[in-house]
Amino acid sequence: MLQAFSLFTIPQARYGKINDVTPVRFRFSASKALVALHYMVRECDGIDLHAGLKACYFADKEHLNRYGRPIFGATYKAMKFGPVPLEIYEMAKGEALWLAELQMDRFPWRLEGYRLRLADNGHLDEDELSPSDWVCFHEGLAKSRGLDFNSRTAATHGADWQAANLGIMKYEDMLEDTEDKADRIVELQETAPFVRM
Repeated sequence: MLQAFSLFTIPQARYGKINDVTPVRFRFSASKALVALHYMVRECDGIDLHAGLKACYFADKEHLNRYGRPIFGATYKAMKFGPVPLEIYEMAKGEALWLAELQMDRFPWRLEGYRLRLADNGHLDEDELSPSDWVCFHEGLAKSRGLDFNSRTAATHGADWQAANLGIMKYEDMLEDTEDKADRIVELQETAPFVRM
């Protein structure tokens, strides 16, 4: 029988035991983040970092709840103005580490202040994201762009953000409260490191 879930209790799984020491972690997909950032900048030239990064958060969280895996698998840090996907933020800033990882000389965008601007309208490999990835990404982008800064920030300050207490967020906290949440957490703890993003 499942216990009531709160920020201070761990639900009991029907099959297996939740490992409350090791959080669920996925392997980050830099190639998917590249496509998503390039698409955002191409479609919304001048999009601000807050809107772009929150679009990725909304999309990852929605895809996780619908399909059992995020799109990007980023590491989310709970910051004052909401979750920040750290690797995607680094890519948006143009960090060389991600250029090397992706075997590129430059990104097709540039950061001007806090806005991303299109720098190169090169090829966008839309096949890098699955159909379900695209659906959730479009929904996340529309949601993020449809909110002003304060509303967007408030929309990201849910239980998952609060549980992180300005630290690294846990994917298990991003799951909606459902009857099978504990079982989903156990399954993710066992499979997340092996999921192909």
